[in-house]
Amino acid sequence: MKLIINLKTYKAGTNQNAIEIAKTIEKIQQETDAEIIICPQPTDIQKINEQTNTPIYAQHIDPINYGSNTGHILPEAVKQAGATGTLINHSEKNLTLKQIAKANKRAKKLDLKTIICTNNVQTTKAASKLNPDYVAIEPPELIGGDISVTKADPEIIEKSVENSTTPILCGAGVSTGEDVKKAIELGAEGVLVASGVVKTKNPEKAIQKLLSKI
Repeated sequence: MKLIINLKTYKAGTNQNAIEIAKTIEKIQQETDAEIIICPQPTDIQKINEQTNTPIYAQHIDPINYGSNTGHILPEAVKQAGATGTLINHSEKNLTLKQIAKANKRAKKLDLKTIICTNNVQTTKAASKLNPDYVAIEPPELIGGDISVTKADPEIIEKSVENSTTPILCGAGVSTGEDVKKAIELGAEGVLVASGVVKTKNPEKAIQKLLSKI
């Protein structure tokens, strides 16, 4: 089971706070069979890599090569900083299907694992044909909310699993062990979370809660 923790640009997930969450993940990782991956801001990847053994995925990469690309995120840069994978097309950083395909190809060339995020079954089906490592279905209207996709729209998970040749992850509102258990029962191989961990007073307790039913 994969647990992807996206720190986004929350203050509680920036700089030293990101390192502390990574250290917490490292501690919990030693006590569970789940694979827990952190997705920090690009400026924090190297520091986390130097101070912990927590697996790191970038939040985003751009389908570019070395050159004149001011403001873009170079795949080689996150790889060299210590990332072993990347999210692509998060709902807060949308790409066109053509850009998604290029970013996935660039990542694969560098042996970076890829999780392509989608918002509906049709996009999930198209994304799976690009052969990423995972496709993550996240209805954008539920992201950051109090209601889990496993309760609000379980059908979108089931249909994503049915229409994908790639393993499915799911996210949006996931915050409890029951949410994670239900996601697995619906056919997902893991979940993506953010505010349910990062914005809590006790991230360690929040992560343990997510893993409590598996």
